[in-house]
Amino acid sequence: MSKPYKGSCLCGEIKFSVDSFSIKAANCHCTMCRKFHGAAFGTLVGVSGLKWLTGNVYLKDFTADNGTVRTFCRNCGSSLGFRVQDAPASEIEIAIAAFDEDIPVKIDANIYTNYKANWCDVAGDLPTYGEGR
Repeated sequence: MSKPYKGSCLCGEIKFSVDSFSIKAANCHCTMCRKFHGAAFGTLVGVSGLKWLTGNVYLKDFTADNGTVRTFCRNCGSSLGFRVQDAPASEIEIAIAAFDEDIPVKIDANIYTNYKANWCDVAGDLPTYGEGR
């Protein structure tokens, strides 16, 4: 059994742990990720063994017009997770910036770069996809 990796929201009301991570983690440049994360892109990773340790009452979902669900802290607004349309809560991808410690994740792609901000250059040698993978 691996050690749990812990994370939290900005105000600390929500705390969570996960047991492991997907091998795929991408920087998403779509307009919704940029707005949700308040950044040039959002970086999320699939997880397993997610446990919400504290602050369940602060978890809030926003469902976009396209059916995707974004989870955040209703107290501080921290971006916590993303699910595709009709995915169960167990299939949430977690924002890697919400982890409180180093995690064994390497970003492997830039996705939805057709929608990237004009002021953001996609640098580096990661595979780049105009849409999803």
